[in-house]
Order: sequence, then C-alpha cells, then structure tokens
Amino acid sequence: MTENEAELIKRAQARDTDAFCQLAGLYERRIYSLALHYSHDPQDAEDLSQEVWLKAYQAIGQFRHESTFYTWIRRITINCFLNRQRTSFFRWRTMNGPLTEDDAHNELRAIQFPNVESSLNNRILFANVMRALAQLTPRQRLIFLLKHHEGMTYEEIAAAVGCSTGTAKKAVARALGKLREQLNVDVQPGECVPCAASEY
Repeated sequence: MTENEAELIKRAQARDTDAFCQLAGLYERRIYSLALHYSHDPQDAEDLSQEVWLKAYQAIGQFRHESTFYTWIRRITINCFLNRQRTSFFRWRTMNGPLTEDDAHNELRAIQFPNVESSLNNRILFANVMRALAQLTPRQRLIFLLKHHEGMTYEEIAAAVGCSTGTAKKAVARALGKLREQLNVDVQPGECVPCAASEY
C-alpha cells in the first residue's frame, strides 16, 4: 500500500467523499473487469460495480489494514456476486449460433484490452472464452475467475466462496473442460488455457 493510498483510506474513513472517490478510481477498472467476466453482461457488470462501491463506502470505517485494500474490496465483490446469484439477478444469456465480428466487438466494447483489440482473431478468441464461461454455473464461473483472473489459491477461494478446496478444484477443472471444448484445444495437465481474462 502506498503512502498516498493509506492517506486516502484515512480520509475516506473520516467521511471525506472526494478521498473515497479517488481511492475507488485506483481499483474501479479491476472490479468492473471481474464483474464483467462474471456477469457476462455490461449493464449487469455496471450495476454490480456500483453496488460494490456503495457497500465499500458504507463499510470503509471497518477496514482495519489487516489485508490490502484491494483484497478487502475484492471480498466485498465476491459477497455481492454470491448475493446476486441467490436472488437470480443476472440476465444469463444463452449464447447459441455462429459468432460474428459484431459479437466479438460487443463482448469487448466496455473493457479495453490493448492486445485483445489489436486483431479480430484475438477478439474472437476472447468472445469464445466468454461463451464457454457462460455455460458454467455462476459459482463455477466465479471460482474459475478467482483462480485464473485473480490468481487466488484453492484454499483462498474455498474460504472466500464458502466451499471445500475439492469443490474449488472440480469447478476449475470443469471450466477448463468447457474451454477445451469451445476452443477446440488440447490442454495438458497443469496447464491453463490462455485466456484474455488472465491478461488483465
């Protein structure tokens, strides 16, 4: 944590709204990225991100510097995911039919990956990955993203999501199977499918 970030947290805890906005600006892109990959819909991702930051603003006084600020805000994000999952909030979309250039563009329009935007092939790869992830259950998708987008260990995922490490491992294995099937690639044991999500 930088000295500037620590100062912003201190001011935000004193209800300095401008300081909190500056603090949120440091991480809003990462939170939105995670929300977009999870919800698979830009509007849902925007709604979810706003909910995360509202809850963070309300709870900022409870931040005790026992973890990094990002770890704390990610915990709030995960809780929001799980709560929305229970209330069936998200408009899960069935992605059938041929993938077009417009499909790929729409999947990427709200998030900028310079190396993904550089070619149609990469945009289509990213959209195919998103299509494969859309076939998973919300919890399976969340676990996969926490592993390969956030780099969390299975033990950390189990604690965050409220499942066993075995369940977390099975969810990731199922996600990789879907990706192999969708992308028509052979993934060797211990390898991770190269995914645009992991490039963020």
